Amino acid sequence: MGRRMWFLTGVLLLAAILAGCGGGQRAVSGESEYDSVNLAMAVNGTDTQIDSLVANHFAELVSERSNGAVVVDVFPNDTLAGGNATKGIEYIAVGGSDLGAYATSVLANLEPKMSVATIPWSFSSYEQARQIIDTTGGAYYAKLLEEKGITYLGSFHNGFRQLTNSKRPVTKPEDLKGLKIRVPGSAVFMNTFEALGANPTAMSWSEVFTAIQQGTIDGQENGCSITKSAKMDEIQKYMTIWNYSYENDLFVVNTKIWESLPENTRQLLQECATEACNWGRDKLEADEAALIDGFRQSGMQVDELSEEQLDVFRQEVADVVSALKDYYGPEACAAFGL
Repeated sequence: MGRRMWFLTGVLLLAAILAGCGGGQRAVSGESEYDSVNLAMAVNGTDTQIDSLVANHFAELVSERSNGAVVVDVFPNDTLAGGNATKGIEYIAVGGSDLGAYATSVLANLEPKMSVATIPWSFSSYEQARQIIDTTGGAYYAKLLEEKGITYLGSFHNGFRQLTNSKRPVTKPEDLKGLKIRVPGSAVFMNTFEALGANPTAMSWSEVFTAIQQGTIDGQENGCSITKSAKMDEIQKYMTIWNYSYENDLFVVNTKIWESLPENTRQLLQECATEACNWGRDKLEADEAALIDGFRQSGMQVDELSEEQLDVFRQEVADVVSALKDYYGPEACAAFGL
């Protein structure tokens, strides 16, 4: 082989080696302005739930705008943490996972005050929730998470939480007496349902479907999109639309990993996270009316409560709400207009 051929072979071999390098290397295909990096993003929901949909949309935006240099791999069902959401957020805090999207009720396992916006009937509409969270509320989340080694990138709706059960319609507080309702472990949900006479039960979401089938619990409360994706309409006969608590997912990243990324990559990820969060909000709001209609068509009895009916529930939990506001404190309450 001549000297010229040896030289060309060496150049091609070097290019192949560089093309196979991972994070921290400049992408050699597609002329991307971003360094090559691969990030893992954990979410708690199934691949059809809003957190997974938002995460996947985010990953698509990042890949497209970085010309494939920045790759985000999405892991639903908390597979990185063996299906355990509490471990999932702990992994984010210590850098076991890079990015995540978790409900504030789950993040409350790291910092209980993350649940402040779930206080019953804090928000009257999705528009109000957006406005507050995108200003003072989001800043409050960011402050709490910073202390845990986590950086806040945005928020999207998990939805106003509704109630389903297998026993009877619930249109007044007395109807909840004795019902075994699965709730997240947060004191907000436990205390609220106890005040209404129900028997709240903290349980991993992955166990809920089977527990309802077996009669271990009578019902659950969650947003319409999660209620549908979890197929609750197949095993629950009654649904109450009462918007009793607003729940949102927070888009977060491990702070050390975040600060290790180049500035232009951080800017890209923040822009795509904000866009994906707003996309998720729009989608959930647009889909909700159709989901409720679908529940009715599937045979569920759906009761949408009037303001007069809701006032009776609000009165029953007034002491709980007052105690929760005292617990969260004036700074938290001011951040969310409570």
